Amino acid sequence: MKPLKKKPYQELLKPLQLELAAMARWASHHGKRIVILVEGRDTAGKGGVINAIAEHLNPRQCRVVALPKPSERESTQWYFQRYVAQLPAAGEIVLFDRSWYNRAGVEKVMGYCSESEYDRFLQQAPVFEQLLIDDGILLFKYWLAVDQAQQEERFAERAQEPLKSWKLSPIDLQARQMYADYTDAREAMLKATHSHFAPWTLVDFNDQRRGRLTLIRDLLDRLPDMQVPLDVLTLKPLKGKPRKEKYTVVKPLPEFPIP
Repeated sequence: MKPLKKKPYQELLKPLQLELAAMARWASHHGKRIVILVEGRDTAGKGGVINAIAEHLNPRQCRVVALPKPSERESTQWYFQRYVAQLPAAGEIVLFDRSWYNRAGVEKVMGYCSESEYDRFLQQAPVFEQLLIDDGILLFKYWLAVDQAQQEERFAERAQEPLKSWKLSPIDLQARQMYADYTDAREAMLKATHSHFAPWTLVDFNDQRRGRLTLIRDLLDRLPDMQVPLDVLTLKPLKGKPRKEKYTVVKPLPEFPIP
C-alpha cells in the first residue's frame, strides 16, 4: 500500500477533527472524563497523532501529559502516584504521551527497574485500571507499531534534521539495537494487561498519516452518540467605526521581506 499523500490526508482528517470537537462538547456537557494512552516504539508517531487529536480542542479542556523521568522523591512513591495527579476532572480529556506503561517497556528493557518492581507492575496495572473505570473514567489504550526498517529511516531523518534532532536521546540510540527485546516486552505487557474492561488496540504506523486516521476513527467509534447542540454565536455590528490600535514604538522592527 502506497503512503497516503498530504492533501488527501488533510481532506480525510478534517471531518474527523470536527467529530473530535463534538466529542469534546459531549464530554463537557455530560461531565465525562476521558483518558487516552498513546504508547509505541520510538519514532512510531506518538506526538503526531496526539497533535492531530488535540490540535483544534480547547487546551483548557484537553491536556497532553508527557512526564519526565521520576524525581528522587517520586521514585520513592507508589509507582502510579504521579500519574494519578494527572487524571482528568469532569469534562476533561487527557492524552498521555507515554504513560505508566513505561515500566513494562523502557524500564524493563533498559534495566531501570528491578524484576520485583516489574512483576508488581504487571499485577497492579489491571487492578489500577479497573478502579479508574469503576469510577467512571473512559480509558483508551493504543500501541503504535512500526517495522524496524521504517524505524531506522526515521532515526536517520531525525539525526539529519536540526528541528527534529531533539527527539533523539542516548536511550533511543541504545534502543535501536534492542528491537527484539522491546517486542518481547510488549508481548508480555499485552498478555498481562489486555482485558475486556481495558483492552489494548494496536495500530499500524508504518504510514503515519494513515495510522493517525485509523486511530482517531477507532477512538470516535468506541464512544456513544456524541451529538450536543452547538451554540450559534451571532456577531452584532460594531457601534461606530472600527478603531486603530494605539501604541508607542519603543524600537521599530524591520519589515519581514516577503518574496
